Amino acid sequence: MQEFYREEGEDAIVIQSRKRTAMPELPEVETVRRGLEREIVSSRIIAVKVLRPASVGFPDPKLFTKELKGRTFKAVRRRGKYLLMDFDDGSGMAAHLRMSGRFLILGKCDTEPAHTRIRMELDDGRLLIFDDMRVFGRVWFVPKNSGFDKVIPTLAELGPEPLKGLDSKVLKEKLERKTQPIKSALLDQTIIAGIGNIYADESLHRAGINPLRAAKDLKPKELERLCKEISIVLNNAIASGGSSLRNYTDASGTNGNYQNEALVYGRKGQECRTCAKLIERAKVAGRSTHYCPKCQK
Repeated sequence: MQEFYREEGEDAIVIQSRKRTAMPELPEVETVRRGLEREIVSSRIIAVKVLRPASVGFPDPKLFTKELKGRTFKAVRRRGKYLLMDFDDGSGMAAHLRMSGRFLILGKCDTEPAHTRIRMELDDGRLLIFDDMRVFGRVWFVPKNSGFDKVIPTLAELGPEPLKGLDSKVLKEKLERKTQPIKSALLDQTIIAGIGNIYADESLHRAGINPLRAAKDLKPKELERLCKEISIVLNNAIASGGSSLRNYTDASGTNGNYQNEALVYGRKGQECRTCAKLIERAKVAGRSTHYCPKCQK
């Protein structure tokens, strides 16, 4: 779960992963993006220190430090699960949080976290910190004439963004030869960008599609319904947690309060909220998959 909140009486702003073992999905990363956008746009970096060289994806840490100094944040965007930060001169910075990465904005009197990997001092005296306990996260500098996808080639391979709606015809083309279960296909970032385990389960349930069905076997009407429900689920997840400035305490790895709204995810053995049948769990592509055997025949 990624979250953005301000503790009452403190200056520190935390955009973090409280569930240390859960990979953030699109709603969590979008929440981080919105929080960063509110806090760092128009701020200039006046000093940089890399405390863990391996946390820098590009270029080498010494050049990374040199290149970031003096840059001013212009915008914060998202592509799939990547954060893309534009500087006003056309260059940029990208980040992937992976399991435990988080951004913190610290006031002058705040204590720095134990797992600080990159420290950026801003022109207003605050610190922008990249903190990462499990050290899988990465931050990249993107030169002015290079482009994000040249520095991070996997960006060019990502599928369409699902937040504003998916084209079912495009999805059909991507799935027509896929014999794998539809659940594992939804986790493939080259098919749809940003969807992970939690929201794949929720979308399939709302669409009435069994997660074990072969992706290529889905009918056009089912794909239309699935595309619609994916967008609804992701937007609901953001609305239930991503837009709230609070300290969350959920332990499921979901965003904000979404764990209270989940229809199937994490509810094995509990009654389906639609038909009262007990929710079942299976393994698909090594991931726990939750579904209702009646609603998703």
